Amino acid sequence: MFDIGFSEMVVLAVVALVVLGPERLPKVAKQAGAWMGKLRRYVDDVKSDINRQMELTELRNLKSQLTDAAKDIESSISSTVSDVQSSFDDVQKSLEGSADTAPKTDWDKIYATRRARERIKDRRIEREKELGIKRPKRPFHR
Repeated sequence: MFDIGFSEMVVLAVVALVVLGPERLPKVAKQAGAWMGKLRRYVDDVKSDINRQMELTELRNLKSQLTDAAKDIESSISSTVSDVQSSFDDVQKSLEGSADTAPKTDWDKIYATRRARERIKDRRIEREKELGIKRPKRPFHR
């Protein structure tokens, strides 16, 4: 703390002994030690308070940065959601509009056509068997 060497401390002790005397010197030394202890504790408390304030400031800055980042993410997500929602709304409107104008599918007619094709194919296979024509085997495709 103070730049005092051993020889300077010895000179101070001798001067204190001469000025204060042998009766009062122990009391004064004890009181000076107590004051030094109080001064040291006070300095340590000030240092710890300053460190806590610095950490608190850093935490507040970190909190504000996290809050800003969360707000940015929230705004980007909400804009994306609104874009997707508008796209879905457009698709739904187009589907609702096209459902009224598009002709309805006649499934009975489609199935009847498929059954007729299968019957024709079956007859052709039977005729080939009667005539003795062998067809190459093909894998089943659909």
